[in-house]
Amino acid sequence: MSQQPSLFQKASAEVLDFHRFFEGWYDAATADSIDFGRCERTFGQAFHMIPPTGRVFDRAGTIELIRANRATFQGNFTIEISDIRASYETADTIVLTYIEAQSRAGKFSRRQASALFTASSSAPNGVEWQHLQETWLQMPDN
Repeated sequence: MSQQPSLFQKASAEVLDFHRFFEGWYDAATADSIDFGRCERTFGQAFHMIPPTGRVFDRAGTIELIRANRATFQGNFTIEISDIRASYETADTIVLTYIEAQSRAGKFSRRQASALFTASSSAPNGVEWQHLQETWLQMPDN
């Protein structure tokens, strides 16, 4: 008898997989092979994002921002995710926190992220992003 992945496992896999999507989408060498529909399927209709700058993006604005950054790097953009933890969970809702470390053309940054997910059988990994807030731990090097 196979056991279904827990909500924590689904949301953790989504965090890791979606950041792999960003690495591929933002790299000029691989952007053409990336399915942008994956990005559109992962956000709930009421999704909001607050990046470390404090600006608030709704779902459409977030998708537009990601689409506009297609192929902006030349193999010099990486993301590492660590310390994924659940801070709240119900049967179909979970809040994860994690550390995101980025290297963008030799400039390094780290951010603490808090993300709200809900179960969704039609979304990648079985969860939709509903809310994301990020706070600088280390601002990009100058």
